[in-house]
Amino acid sequence: MKLKLTADGHAVVQDGKPVYVADDGKEIAFDYTATLATISRLNGEAKGHRERAEAAEGKLKLFEGIEDPEAARKALGTVANLDAKKLIDAGEAERVRTEAIKAVEDKYRPIVKERDGLQAALVDEKIGGAFSRSKFIADRLAIPGDLARAAFGSAFALEDGKIVAKDRAGNRIYSRARPGEVADFDEALESLVDAYPHRDSILKGTGASGSGAAGSGGTGGAGRRTITRAQFDALEPAAKISAAKDCAIVD
Repeated sequence: MKLKLTADGHAVVQDGKPVYVADDGKEIAFDYTATLATISRLNGEAKGHRERAEAAEGKLKLFEGIEDPEAARKALGTVANLDAKKLIDAGEAERVRTEAIKAVEDKYRPIVKERDGLQAALVDEKIGGAFSRSKFIADRLAIPGDLARAAFGSAFALEDGKIVAKDRAGNRIYSRARPGEVADFDEALESLVDAYPHRDSILKGTGASGSGAAGSGGTGGAGRRTITRAQFDALEPAAKISAAKDCAIVD
């Protein structure tokens, strides 16, 4: 990665940040302050991981010589029953424990279901809203936000309240301008589109052409959006289903 220079040999600055040119030709405004903060945070996390590992190793030493953990656990359970002077045998104790767990699960199942429904609604609102408000989609893509979501939505998830994207290999997509930090929505989507085999067919000014191209805002019968046959053929299966419902396909 090289520093971008003007014709006079001065560094190019964008929003107070020096601009670098990556090996693939992309220009990146390098956030030095954020990078230092990230390095400091990662160092702290590494120290915490090391301390937890050392503590775990110390605890494991207490169990040296125990080759069958399950047998040891059962033996401890038997001793606990004897110490508490329980009048039920091990089989009865297991039955009572199983019934108690089932009763608790039955009681809280509706609450868990409601929680999961709310969580799904939150994810839909967050990620769906990001697609509908995306400047990258509006400025760069020749397909509307709903088709973009159908094609790339599965790559996004909500983690700790933040939208996180993963590539086809399941790896998080990190920011190139803010090393060590996850990419924001538009930067992650741009990375996914760059890796898409048929990206030229969904980018404005590449695969789209003519008055019927989706990028030009064309509409078909009954006010439906239009999309060219080439664009439709290049979409993923899920996106094709959505396009067939919402768009008019033109040749």
